[in-house]
Amino acid sequence: MIIPRLLSVATAVPRHRLRQGEALAHARRIFEERAPAFARLAPVYGNAGVETRYLSVPLDWFGKPRSWKEANAIYLGTAEKLLAEAAGRALERAGLDPGDVDTLVTVSSTGIATPSLDARLLRRVGFRDDVKRVPLFGFGCAGGVLGLGRAAQLAAAREGETVLLVVVELCSLTFRWRDTGKSNQVATALFGDGAAAAVLRGGGRGTCVKAWGEHTWPDSLDVMGWSVEEDGFGVIFSPQIPEIVRTGMRAETDRFLASHGLGLPDITRFACHPGGAKVAAALEEAYGLPEGGLETSRAVLRDYGNMSAATVLFVLDRMLDAGVQGETVLLQALGPGFTTGFVVLEG
Repeated sequence: MIIPRLLSVATAVPRHRLRQGEALAHARRIFEERAPAFARLAPVYGNAGVETRYLSVPLDWFGKPRSWKEANAIYLGTAEKLLAEAAGRALERAGLDPGDVDTLVTVSSTGIATPSLDARLLRRVGFRDDVKRVPLFGFGCAGGVLGLGRAAQLAAAREGETVLLVVVELCSLTFRWRDTGKSNQVATALFGDGAAAAVLRGGGRGTCVKAWGEHTWPDSLDVMGWSVEEDGFGVIFSPQIPEIVRTGMRAETDRFLASHGLGLPDITRFACHPGGAKVAAALEEAYGLPEGGLETSRAVLRDYGNMSAATVLFVLDRMLDAGVQGETVLLQALGPGFTTGFVVLEG
């Protein structure tokens, strides 16, 4: 049996830094007169658990309606740049060159790219012409964990197989000026932009990727996702998400861990996608952690906001920097489906 190993993780963000107070003031200018419910919804900015985040465009860009075509053009250019930056850092940390990569797994759900983002990266980064490309779309916030699991499965297929996972989500570009609904306000209070990359190899040395898996709840297609609107992606956030986490996450986690000969007491670190403050609190309750126990997850949410699929890799990057030798780490994230993804690492 070939054991997939995690060699490195790296991250990248765009240059436009936004403080939460600035986001609230700008949202008030846009929505206060047009949305009667804005005064009632405005506290979400203070309760989101976010202090700063990074945007692909200056804040003023959001001050008027934008077309999906315009936003997607920015998505393509910014995504390619951030992916190249994150990939370069991850490969450098692993002591590898782009030509060493055998398989390239690309995760993104916040824009449309055909040819896919991985094809656009080939020349820019210097990957081989015969690199195997696996673009993944539609995983949403779960994409970082599910993508890591897919990458580990591919690395385990052959001794020495080198797999590069790259993830980019430019959530801010899905903002819809005309949408005065609650979900758009929640997204505006939470969403930031970022990219991450991870290098895996079949066999050898490195952090062991011990297990990966997922669970999709039945009859849950309307819990999280996108609706396709005239001006872009409309965000779908069900208010049921924290309750699903509180009542259903522990049982599914126990089932996944048991299938790999593990139990929750074996987990010494939790690298969870925080989602938002309410989801982080629900995860802490489900896993029997003290309030604020997902310290690293909450810190990433505070400093970067919710970057969808990339977020959990930012959490993992911080944990790896702090050291995970001798630790058993559970990565977990939720996404459309409604699905939870799991990965277990052993340091």
